[in-house]
Amino acid sequence: MKAAVWYAKKDVRIEEVPNPPSPAPGEVQIKVHWCGICGSDLHEYLAGPIFIPAEHPHPLTGKKAPVILGHEFSGEIAKVGEGVNGIEVGDRVTASASRSCGECFWCRRGETIICEKNAGTGLMADGAFAEFVNVPGYDIYKLPPEVSYEEAALTEPLAVGLHAMRKARIVPGDNVVIVGAGTIGLATLQAARASGARNIIVAEIAKTRKEYAKKLGATMVFDPTEVDLITAVADATDGVGADLGFECVGDPKTAALALNSVRRGGKMVVMGIFERPFELNLNSCVFFEKEIIGSLGYNDEFATVLSFLVDGRLQATPMITGKIKLDEILEEGFKELVENKDKNIKILVSPR
Repeated sequence: MKAAVWYAKKDVRIEEVPNPPSPAPGEVQIKVHWCGICGSDLHEYLAGPIFIPAEHPHPLTGKKAPVILGHEFSGEIAKVGEGVNGIEVGDRVTASASRSCGECFWCRRGETIICEKNAGTGLMADGAFAEFVNVPGYDIYKLPPEVSYEEAALTEPLAVGLHAMRKARIVPGDNVVIVGAGTIGLATLQAARASGARNIIVAEIAKTRKEYAKKLGATMVFDPTEVDLITAVADATDGVGADLGFECVGDPKTAALALNSVRRGGKMVVMGIFERPFELNLNSCVFFEKEIIGSLGYNDEFATVLSFLVDGRLQATPMITGKIKLDEILEEGFKELVENKDKNIKILVSPR
């Protein structure tokens, strides 16, 4: 089968690889229909390895580079391994990318995303930029008939946004500022709207992404290169500042913007992946009792996302700006997203 394989920074190859073996006990094999290109894939392409184990095999999966990328996907069950119940060949599904040991302190608390051996499909195990992928049966979610394969491929990033709301402990009526309106920023915007946020203020510099933010429910959209975002947020919140800030870019400047736009006693949730360490003045947290919260992915939000796609509280289709074939993933996928960020949100890849 064809697959997009990561070897090193700026070295992703489309090549023929063996089909995955028959699923082991507890696993299923999925015939992939669509897989979205994630910001994490771009980070690995441009600056990796970040998550990908390049030197030593991962302790849970035993995998190291080279690895097949791709973790936002949908498809149909092709094979079912021994011991997997309630899943049949032909079922329409999506899958969580998170793999966990099920035994550590964090797994026993239900915090599987921070399992001490946590692994991600498409990063620490072969992923879905391929015709077939094997995943644990516990990661599988059946699709409601109302949800298309294309929409289902965005379940994963939408779950990231919903998880961030839960980490932030949002309450109806909160004022929210979101810095960055890429896929994760727009997913966070929709989750904030579904959670009853009062004002949802988005900071974004790309023209097209500003328009998407408005269409998906932003109360106000500001370009931080044109206005003082901190002042604009204060003006929109009676001089107080946002109750919650969400950093969805992964840049030192946007982290500072999000933190300084949050009111005294407010919270900033960091969702962006940073390619390098940086300095952040934490006196703002000490002097004004602000909280900084990390939010990596999701625990059990997939089922909620699928139900929200059915009833309309979340929307996936408006975020899809391109559909390409696997052979086109480098030029029309990765490079397109890097060089023409202004025009794109989510590009879906078909391996067939």
